Amino acid sequence: MVFANVPLRAWFLTLALSCFGLVGVGMALQAMLSLAPCPLCIFQRLLYIVIGVLALIGALWPKLRQLWAGLVALLAVLGVGVAGYQTWMQAFPELASECSYTDPNLIESLVDWLGMQFPSMFLATGFCSSRDWEMFGLSMANWSLLIFAGIVGYAAFLLRRKF
Repeated sequence: MVFANVPLRAWFLTLALSCFGLVGVGMALQAMLSLAPCPLCIFQRLLYIVIGVLALIGALWPKLRQLWAGLVALLAVLGVGVAGYQTWMQAFPELASECSYTDPNLIESLVDWLGMQFPSMFLATGFCSSRDWEMFGLSMANWSLLIFAGIVGYAAFLLRRKF
């Protein structure tokens, strides 16, 4: 096997750098194309950051591999759910209920608070059901769904592989 001798630290570091790179690419696209991220986009950005931090910790303390990979898997499953919900909202915008006059939910409250603290990174100004950007026919939410699913598989690999 080609990757048989790759140490655990390298696997975690690759995941961390990939997550931070995804956040950087998302912010660059936002700035260059004047995209308006929605609360779900911002929450997914936050999940990528937290997964990256956990992977970085996993690279520093690989003896707790099960804990770090398990937390990464859990957050990536949450990311699949959030990106899947946003994908559904984009596919059926007439059924999506956003911009209602109810109290904000937990995700919206967290995103609002982060947007006030760090507006350049976390300010949500868009609508979750809009498809402002596409590549190969897939929206950013679709790509995020695929990436989070890939991270779930990656974390499962880290959990199962013998190092």
